[in-house]
Amino acid sequence: MAKNFWETDAYEQNSLRGRIFNRLQQDIINGKYHPGEGLVETKLAEELGVSRTPVREALRQLELEGLVVYVPNKGVFVTEITEQDIEDIYTIRSTMEGLAVRWGVLRISPNQLKELEEIVSLMEHATGKNDMERLTELDTRFHETIYDASNSKVLKHTLRSLLRYIERARLGSYKVPKRAERALEEHKAILEAFKKGDAKSGELLMINHISQASQNLHTHKDILKDI
Repeated sequence: MAKNFWETDAYEQNSLRGRIFNRLQQDIINGKYHPGEGLVETKLAEELGVSRTPVREALRQLELEGLVVYVPNKGVFVTEITEQDIEDIYTIRSTMEGLAVRWGVLRISPNQLKELEEIVSLMEHATGKNDMERLTELDTRFHETIYDASNSKVLKHTLRSLLRYIERARLGSYKVPKRAERALEEHKAILEAFKKGDAKSGELLMINHISQASQNLHTHKDILKDI
């Protein structure tokens, strides 16, 4: 019998649970499951081609992450990511990503710097084509490359988690007129700070970049309606 997508001899039960957790996490963040929608353990297990046990464990982890809530005698439901949640995340990002740049400028490898340059070039192309989904993807790569350059496991893990939570808001933000063009210039300035080895300037530029993105969302609150 052919193995389904989840089955592989290389993975043990804990790894399977992790893969299910990642899948469900992305489905929630990307809007496949909406706030208030119930997640039925048996149905999810059937859809994913696995037993109920790893699904149950993944749902428990999602509850710890705050993405679902367990209601006694009713079941598991997707929680709402509120406007306040997003505002808090951007405030935290502002400080932590500034730190990532400060450390990253001092620790970045030649290959990582080259990757940043390539990403910015691709972002410029995507901006010209008005390809917002591609631009959001490249924006994520830009920031994650900086996280990697910081060479801090704790910082990388925390910031990647924060990015996932606001992925849909970031896509909506780019759709605001002229935001993509302004963001491109902000990314270029941050890249220049890396190339010059200017940690202080880079940190301030990143803080400003995150603040501008937050202000953009605050000004255009209609973006958050479908989150």
